[in-house]
Amino acid sequence: MRLNCFAISMLAACTLLAADFPKEKTFTNSIGMEFVRIEPGSFRMGNDARLDDSVLKVTEADGKRPVWLPATGDYDERPVHNVRITKPFYMGVLEVTNAQYERFDPRHAHLRGKLGFSIDSDEAVVFVSWHDAKAFCDWLSIKEGLPYRLPTEAEWEYAARAGTTTAFSTGDTLPDVYLNKPDNSWYPAPGRSRGRDSLTAIHVGKTPANPWGLFDMHGNVEEWCEDWYGPYVAGDQVDPTGRSSGDFKVTRGGSHSTFAFYMRSANRMGTLPEDEHWMIGLRVVLGEMPVTRQLPNPGPELYQKNVRQSAPPKAAARIDMKQPHFFGPVKYVKIPAGSEGPLYSNHNHDAGIAECPNGDLLAIWYTTVTERGRELAMAASRLRAGTTEWEPASPFWDAPDRNDHAPALWYDGAETLYHLNGLSTAATWGPLAVVMRTSTDNGVSWSRARLILPEHVTRQQVIPNVIRTREGAIIFTADAGPGGTAGSALQISRDNGKTWKDPGGTIAGIHAGCVQLKDGRLFAFGRGQNVDGKMPQSVSADMGKTWRSKASMWPPIGGGQRLVLLRLKEGPLLFVSFATEPVMVTDASGKQRPVRGLFAAVSRDEGKTWPTVRLVSDDGPGREVDTLDAKSKFIMNRENAEPRGYMAICQSRDGLIHLISSINYYRFNLKWLETPPPALEASR
Repeated sequence: MRLNCFAISMLAACTLLAADFPKEKTFTNSIGMEFVRIEPGSFRMGNDARLDDSVLKVTEADGKRPVWLPATGDYDERPVHNVRITKPFYMGVLEVTNAQYERFDPRHAHLRGKLGFSIDSDEAVVFVSWHDAKAFCDWLSIKEGLPYRLPTEAEWEYAARAGTTTAFSTGDTLPDVYLNKPDNSWYPAPGRSRGRDSLTAIHVGKTPANPWGLFDMHGNVEEWCEDWYGPYVAGDQVDPTGRSSGDFKVTRGGSHSTFAFYMRSANRMGTLPEDEHWMIGLRVVLGEMPVTRQLPNPGPELYQKNVRQSAPPKAAARIDMKQPHFFGPVKYVKIPAGSEGPLYSNHNHDAGIAECPNGDLLAIWYTTVTERGRELAMAASRLRAGTTEWEPASPFWDAPDRNDHAPALWYDGAETLYHLNGLSTAATWGPLAVVMRTSTDNGVSWSRARLILPEHVTRQQVIPNVIRTREGAIIFTADAGPGGTAGSALQISRDNGKTWKDPGGTIAGIHAGCVQLKDGRLFAFGRGQNVDGKMPQSVSADMGKTWRSKASMWPPIGGGQRLVLLRLKEGPLLFVSFATEPVMVTDASGKQRPVRGLFAAVSRDEGKTWPTVRLVSDDGPGREVDTLDAKSKFIMNRENAEPRGYMAICQSRDGLIHLISSINYYRFNLKWLETPPPALEASR
């Protein structure tokens, strides 16, 4: 519900202070909003308590997910710094309700009860973007001639602490009365919630107030702040107002359907200012906006530094593409052990890869403690053209305390890189919206993230399978739901990424790889929903509106495994998957023999037959190699390859094929794929 905020803001600026500014301890405005005066003062902003194995506990029924104790903090709450608030301000005693917000925008009444949330007049208003929240404050300012606005992040934490130094204003624990269905919510995706994240009421003022008389500072709904999100800096600060720009506006306070850890006074959250859903509302401040210089944006990350903007000279290419070429595996995920944010050494998975216009390779993936956690963020690494070592990982993109599940990276073959990413309401990949960014300088800088699929629903879990059809449309595949039997959907843009639409059909199997056949039909493989004990293959003759599925010739795959499907520049189709049961290859002796693990197959007849099958291995005598998260190993030889991982693939303009698993990078060409592997020794 995007409103004309600029026009309202300009009018507000011309009419402020027409009435006397209140001076009493409490104040009630013309629409019944109660405010309490917050006096100037100083406090310590942030939390420097570190996470270690001694402060982990398990809170979920499945007994598998570690959750931080409230006394610990996130990496973005450091360094702790002294903040001085120099002027008094009034803060809303309660969060803004439906009845109050609809005095400003009566149309919002149609959103009451959307997805079952916030029905009553005295429930916190939700489904409001930052722009909507800002416009509401400006409307109040015009109406009353007083400077209403959103709080700064520092003002919010100062008021939430209310003179306390503990995790909550109630101490280092939060009483159960504040916890409203605390969990990692999957809502509205069915089948994953175990019944613990059903609909809930969010009436304001039903829990005890903090020492300064403010209700719902811990929980109920998150509250928009004025600031752009960015890292803290050391040193004393006076009336800070955050960063000068960014992708995310800060939210504070936590909400229903959330663990207590995220309701702490120091905890920081944020999302795109256009985002609106059932966990975010607002609280209003009355007072002049502090006039302080905002902090500049942080400097570039490693993958953005010293990037050549021209393609390498052709003389630099030393690989003879007429000869078989294979390189790898080498690690592309390089994160120091014990990292606890913004990169995490616990779990790195679900990658995307693309060639840059300058010939570099860029890989992105999610880095997290647990797949369903709010801490999940995106990391990146660059392999510079002409080199063989990937750089250490660096942060790529992270909506703070949102599960940024499922990335894709795609190069359009001209000058633009596309980054697509899921954006959750909180934890889990159940309710994902989709954002897009672009780069025209080889990934050094990116456009501000834009919501291209703004509703937090299913059928939008991005898979790194992006193609351009012969008609010019851009297509990416997406899991149709968070469960293993949901199948896959398509999202299609026919205007070069400006707008996107789901055609409505469902591919058999999640994590689908999809290509366009020469006759215009779409062809896909997926994981799960097997047919006659085989991996399903699906075909659509109407650009994804309907699909017909049947059994393929390939063994099915399961947990921790994802296939890829690619149209090679030379014309054939390339399929890469895992042999969970043996598949047959024909070696240099002309004999067939079984292999297991990561394999590739080539089809020159549009997927009808796959006569060329090759184990993705260096065909050596045997060596130990790390696999998923480096927590397990496998022996790579002529009969065995990597057993699992989430594959992503691209082919560079020189014809080399670049394949990554969850941790390893492989490089080969079509000539290698079509060269029979060596025969086993006679003794074997």
